[in-house]
Amino acid sequence: MSKLTTKQVAPFLVLAGVAIASLFIPSLPNFDDGGKLYSAADIAWIVVATALVFLMTPGLAFFYGGMVHRKNVISTMIKSVVAAGVVSILWIVVGFSLCFGDSIGGFIGNPGTFAFFKGVTSGAPWSLAPTIPLGLFALFQLMFAIITPGLVVGAVAERIRFTAYILFIALFSLLVYAPIAHWTWHPEGFLFKMGVLDFAGGTVVHISAGCAALAGALVLKRRQVHLDHKEIPPANIPYVLIGTGLLWFGWFGFNAGSALGANALAVGAFATTNTAAAAAGLSWMFFDVLRGKKPSVLGFCIGAVVGLVAITPAAGFVAIPQSIFIGTTAAIISNMAVYYKQKSSLDDTLDVFPCHGIGGMVGMLMTGIFATKSVNGAGADGLFYGNAAFFFTQVKALAIVVGYSFIVSFAIFKFINFILPLRVTVEEEEMGLDESQHNEKYTQGTLILSKNGKMAEEEMPVGTF
Repeated sequence: MSKLTTKQVAPFLVLAGVAIASLFIPSLPNFDDGGKLYSAADIAWIVVATALVFLMTPGLAFFYGGMVHRKNVISTMIKSVVAAGVVSILWIVVGFSLCFGDSIGGFIGNPGTFAFFKGVTSGAPWSLAPTIPLGLFALFQLMFAIITPGLVVGAVAERIRFTAYILFIALFSLLVYAPIAHWTWHPEGFLFKMGVLDFAGGTVVHISAGCAALAGALVLKRRQVHLDHKEIPPANIPYVLIGTGLLWFGWFGFNAGSALGANALAVGAFATTNTAAAAAGLSWMFFDVLRGKKPSVLGFCIGAVVGLVAITPAAGFVAIPQSIFIGTTAAIISNMAVYYKQKSSLDDTLDVFPCHGIGGMVGMLMTGIFATKSVNGAGADGLFYGNAAFFFTQVKALAIVVGYSFIVSFAIFKFINFILPLRVTVEEEEMGLDESQHNEKYTQGTLILSKNGKMAEEEMPVGTF
């Protein structure tokens, strides 16, 4: 057995330290609303919505896992799913406090406000969600924090070390996600006070992840297959279809759940979410046909996800008919962005920046255009309704979040690369990350053959079936 290094021991020691520290956190009784505050219907819906948003993380794993080379399927999928472990622990210890704790100058929450969930179950409801327990609000928000670093995986797939990505998840969650969430969703956050509207995470989730993906692709540089201009066939297109279905299904909790109650606003957000996804899937597929391609499963799936991304900030602020325009337009813009990215030297493996980053930007701008108080009185009227000032508020927020998330994420990737290797070796990349990083293998597409009395696994030649 080889001697363990500090880098191998450190993750376990950190987790053990957190586990021991948790023993000394006092248990307090649940908050008693006296039967006056909580709504059973709201609680039931947000519990369901929380579970739906969690489902998006394995859905994302299928979505990404189906598109990479078959020797990198498992490594790609686990990088999305492992965020559920890392972020869940961070969220309890300090993450929720940084996002929704007592505001420090409108920029970050006090890390001690809810440290180790102190005062969460015993505390009064969140001011913007008065009919559900604070603990439920915290768990709902956790699911957003989990999926955000998981989105970045697609840009750095097939070449980043697993241990390095674990560290990225932790640093990104604390230094990028938490501040932006605080700015946008905390009543004392400076973007919130500016009047910025982001219903379910256009800035907080998609722009931040998209810009981090761009930073990661630039720091990691190009894969060997990208340098050699080799086209990598997707490992399993049915996986992509399954992932799209799970994402679409879970997104109803993502957007409609952000109404934070079982009400008409949730119904409207549910409808705009479905409509934009449908329009975007068709738009991407039909636009491909206009460019001389055949309609493809991948095209519809990617387009639908882009529509879901774009409607996210707008879902509870725009009317249902306008969501068709938002989905259709976002798909065309992202499709063109992917086209031009493919002609560049940028190796964003699964087009995370063109789809999530640019899709989120389009969604924020469309919110600035089509938001209307007739849908949500707590919102604003957009440019389409004569309010240019609100549109420029959205533009300013977009610029701030893009600049911050890209610069800090770039610094995070550089820092990780300084303290431990960020990228696998050439030999490990050629072998595939499933085997080199996890000693596991995606076996679908192989044949078990008998040779000299022994069973052996061999890859099926192209065109076998």
